[in-house]
Amino acid sequence: MRELRYLFALLVGSKRKYVDPSRAVEILKDAFKSNDSQQQDVSEFTHKLLDWLEDAFQIKAEEERDGEKPKNPMVELFYGRFLAVGVLEGKKFENTEMFGQYPLQVNGFKDLHECLEAAMIEGEIESLHSENSAKSGQEHWFTELPPVLTFELSRFEFNQALGRPEKIHNKLEFPPILYLDRYMHKNREITRIKRDEIKRLKEYLTVLQQRLERYLSYGSGPKRFPLVDVLQYALEFASSKPVCTSPVDDLGASAPASGTLPAQTPPSTIEQQGPSSSDVPSTSPVQRSVIHKPFTQSRIPPDLPMHPAPRHITEEELSVLEGCLHRWRTEVENDTRDLQESISRIHRTIELMYSDKTMVQVPYRLHAVLVHEGQANAGHYWAYIYDHHQNRWMKYNDISVTKSTWEELERDSFGGYRNASAYCLMYINDKEQYLIQEEFNKETGQILVGMDTLPSDLRDYVKEDNKRFEKELEEWDAELAQKAQQEKLLSQIPRAPAPSPAPVQAGEPEYLEQPSRTDISKHLKEDSVQAINKALAEQEDRGPEAIMDTSSDNAPAQPAPNQRVVEVAIPDVGTFVIESEEGGYDDEVMLTPNMQGIIMAIGKARNVYDRCGPEAGFFKAIKLEYTRLLKLAQEDPPPECDYRLRHAIVYFIQNQAPKKIIERTLLEQFGDHNLSFDERCRNIMKVAQAKLEMIKPDEVNMEEYERWHQDYRNFRETTTFLMVGLEFFQKKSYMEALLYLIYAYQNNKELLSKGPYRGHDEELISHYRRECLLKLNEHAAALFESGDDQEVNNGLIIMNELIVPCLPLLLVDEMEEKDIVAVEDMRNRWCSYLGQEMEPNLQEKLTDFLPKLLDCSTEIKGFNDPPKLPSCSTHELCERYARIMLSLSRTPADGR
Repeated sequence: MRELRYLFALLVGSKRKYVDPSRAVEILKDAFKSNDSQQQDVSEFTHKLLDWLEDAFQIKAEEERDGEKPKNPMVELFYGRFLAVGVLEGKKFENTEMFGQYPLQVNGFKDLHECLEAAMIEGEIESLHSENSAKSGQEHWFTELPPVLTFELSRFEFNQALGRPEKIHNKLEFPPILYLDRYMHKNREITRIKRDEIKRLKEYLTVLQQRLERYLSYGSGPKRFPLVDVLQYALEFASSKPVCTSPVDDLGASAPASGTLPAQTPPSTIEQQGPSSSDVPSTSPVQRSVIHKPFTQSRIPPDLPMHPAPRHITEEELSVLEGCLHRWRTEVENDTRDLQESISRIHRTIELMYSDKTMVQVPYRLHAVLVHEGQANAGHYWAYIYDHHQNRWMKYNDISVTKSTWEELERDSFGGYRNASAYCLMYINDKEQYLIQEEFNKETGQILVGMDTLPSDLRDYVKEDNKRFEKELEEWDAELAQKAQQEKLLSQIPRAPAPSPAPVQAGEPEYLEQPSRTDISKHLKEDSVQAINKALAEQEDRGPEAIMDTSSDNAPAQPAPNQRVVEVAIPDVGTFVIESEEGGYDDEVMLTPNMQGIIMAIGKARNVYDRCGPEAGFFKAIKLEYTRLLKLAQEDPPPECDYRLRHAIVYFIQNQAPKKIIERTLLEQFGDHNLSFDERCRNIMKVAQAKLEMIKPDEVNMEEYERWHQDYRNFRETTTFLMVGLEFFQKKSYMEALLYLIYAYQNNKELLSKGPYRGHDEELISHYRRECLLKLNEHAAALFESGDDQEVNNGLIIMNELIVPCLPLLLVDEMEEKDIVAVEDMRNRWCSYLGQEMEPNLQEKLTDFLPKLLDCSTEIKGFNDPPKLPSCSTHELCERYARIMLSLSRTPADGR
């Protein structure tokens, strides 16, 4: 209890960036240990936590009571009461019971009210109110509702066949505002009347739906059709032009070559047909006309009717029959419409049954939803909590706290969509404003924030912890200063140069140390928060040009003949005169964000360099640069400002690369020969190069090192695919855009399989890939509709070479509902042509094309080679990427 108070108080007022919850967590783990050592679900945990807190508050309340009955805040907040009224073996009973979390069954219900109705009525309750009752059953009526009402949704059931529990993924809707009047004991009489009325309406509704079904599914065989259509077909048949011959008699001259020829076929016909289709592929018009083609009708001679027709019918018969069919069809249409309107009216009446003023007096607002993703035996929890002051939903997922929406909450919580669904719903009384109101100072009337909201004992505790934190920072600064002084003294001790080929002794890693030097890996692995605070404290309040300005006593000498002097303008840093050996200076490298950061770090380490020498200056600069990159990696920038593109180390930190990989990458950047433009940078560069040479093969796995750098190169390549694809999309060059976005999506998917920060927002790429396909499909359909042979062929080329090969990419992931809908839209567009009249050549092309479009195979067919990527410097890539991301008219996801 005490540790929980301390933990929550630190979360409110601590100056630390992170609060260590270990002590409270360990106590909870010990308190909640179960005998079977199995992981507990949220219901068990919440039950135990509430019971534990209730006991703790009860002990405290009894200690402080002054003759009055102690009040337990846990009971007052989370516990309510209901009255159980029922019959057991013919005897009536009434019991009042207390409840905390109210359990609800999910299986078989579509929304929260249905669950509650079922939970409030158990057994046979028809005769509960009568004098003669022999059935058993009971009703529950809330007599007192808690300010915080928690519903426990039971999404487990035991599979007897498999002998294991299974999760229920059925969809269950719940409202943001829940009116509980119908479940209150004071409204029991009116609720019973309404329940009886709803029961009667539902019985009547069932009868109407059965009657409607007989109209919509008419017939006695296995296949059934709407009765109004059956009458229409009969009317069309009767109204067709009569024929005097059998439909078989007139087919002698046009019998299919692959069929059995009639005995009296004229010789000229056989000559026109030539060899049978079993010998030679048929190309004549007569033979093509009888080839079976899906979605189209076989061609028939023009002198035959398009539909079957009656052999003989008189005008009088036709008149009587048409009159009857017309009348019957009208009667059926009227009956069907009346039934549908009655059903809709009853549904509406049931929905509004509890909407009158007397039944909307107890509103409860949804405050929090606990979501579980996974199966019965394993999964992951996160929560949605409503911020009443900002009027928005927030998503709490481990260390990530993000803004959310009701739409996202619905998708994750209702169930039925994927393996995620709500396990626990927490509603608060909407009339109890004290639950969400801000606290005010009673004397001044000002809003209390931060530590001012805490009781005096907790406020003192947090102040003491903040003092300890400040003392830790001072000790940290003193320790660093002492280390720097020791390094300066050691650097002044002359040392005999060691022969270069001498092998390094076995033992601790020496690639970051010379005799008595501090291991840089220790610096890089120190607590990130302390490193950041130390770096901020030591930074001098000077501009970049002042930092880079060399001291007057270190004025450079005139350049040697084999050197050149170059004036370089570095963005965000300044303009500098740089001397470099001929061929040893790379303008493009000097302009990269990596080099800018290193130059800035060396400039900021100038004082340490001047006091303690190159070795200490190197340690200071590399620590500053790592701290800066760590801060960038911990930020959450907008999509257009992706620090991963500027710095490989930011990418490595976000994806939790091994420390050795990050350290070596930093060393290689500090050892870049382009840093030889002045004495200070040149000396620090030499220190870094010397440490690189000391790395032993077994200290850094070079295969793993190369894999990480290859992943980063793949990330930049994926970014370029995405950037160019979006640029083409904005230019409405959808064919070119599609190819780039396809490779961007596939490469990005492979990156994301290794970690959530390895690639870009998958939904964004999927959205624009899908838009390209839809726009190309519309364009191809318009070309087909033109009827021009060349345009029709161009439209089918687009479909066959671009769209059809892409469909498996959209169908392979069944969870991407928008992609599946897009595929169905494209297919429906082309299938809609089947019922339309068109030229025979268009009909034939459509018949040949549709099976490819409707192929449900998810086998991904090979594409051509990836499109050529432009060569971009880091600055150009970042600028173009930022430009295109800022100009997007619609971004379907927030950031990565």
